[in-house]
Amino acid sequence: ELICIKLTKKLFKAEFVDVRPVSGTNANQSIYTAFTKPGNSILTLSIPNGGHISSGSSKIGGTAGAVHHLNVNYFPFDHNEMNIDVDKTKQKINNLIKEGNRPSLVMFGGSVLLFPQPIKELSDFLHDKNIKICYDAAHVAGLIAGGFFQDPLREGADVITASTHKTIPGPQGGLILSWNKYADQIKKSTFPGNTSNHHLHHVAAKTVVMTELLEFGTKYAKQTIKNSKMLAETLSANGFNVLGANNGFTESHVIIIDITKFGDGGTIEKLLEKANIIINRNLLPYDIKQGRNYLAPGGIRLGSQECTRLGMKEQEMIEIANLIKRLIINNENPLKIRSEVNELKSSFQTINYCFKSNTKAYEYINIQ
Repeated sequence: ELICIKLTKKLFKAEFVDVRPVSGTNANQSIYTAFTKPGNSILTLSIPNGGHISSGSSKIGGTAGAVHHLNVNYFPFDHNEMNIDVDKTKQKINNLIKEGNRPSLVMFGGSVLLFPQPIKELSDFLHDKNIKICYDAAHVAGLIAGGFFQDPLREGADVITASTHKTIPGPQGGLILSWNKYADQIKKSTFPGNTSNHHLHHVAAKTVVMTELLEFGTKYAKQTIKNSKMLAETLSANGFNVLGANNGFTESHVIIIDITKFGDGGTIEKLLEKANIIINRNLLPYDIKQGRNYLAPGGIRLGSQECTRLGMKEQEMIEIANLIKRLIINNENPLKIRSEVNELKSSFQTINYCFKSNTKAYEYINIQ
């Protein structure tokens, strides 16, 4: 555990690290415990705008509202820019304070992050109001580790929470990164507050993936973003409504498509799965207002990180985009597409950006 902490501090340039959370949601629970009390208010992204259920309200069963009994408010969101609206956020917070409802905590990050969020633009304003800043990096932590996307701690965040099994290609688990001045309250909220047995076999695996990111993380993150950009550009050229066009579609591993021209997200998800193309249905920012729900939303979400780990690059992204077009737009037989998907995948059977033997990681860690 101490070795894992040391390596993770080095990787993320963090003063304080807690590797004990067993999931990203568990890490978020620890932060709610450390920085809020039941009945306090927080500001976060709504789920249709990319937020995660762990910061949702009690009405929808979200962890923040239903478990920690927080009053959940949502960021104003610019659908065209696919990002938080800075000016409207300042206005909303000022209005909440006037109403006697000052947020104790602001949760940046979430589940759908196409572009870096405006932490830097809002951090001074928030800290002047005595509001703590957490960045939920569950989905982009591997890109941040590689030196891409954004640098939340240097941009003004008080704490980062993360999962270790998304763009960090490690075991299922969680992570907290912060500053020494918050160390004691975070440690106490993690244990005994929200974790007892913290799954030491996972901590060992976290240690290995941290060494791999130190060694290969920059190349991995760079190629992941290149791949998502190429996939998005080709899908857009093929006739799909890829969101975020104003800013080049994406700066992360994620791509969001408004699929309503061809059906709902749930139907398209199942169709793609028949062809061995695995994506997920996804709510769009405007879905609820247009009467859609999470079972049949207007969008689908694609991620490039797993293809990247298998060694695929831009040319394969073009091939994948063309296969998706043939299936959804050209209405070709899913079984025919499936055979071509299997053929493509057969050439990529080796995991990349990692140690090639069981001993290399241990040699790198140099356990005494």
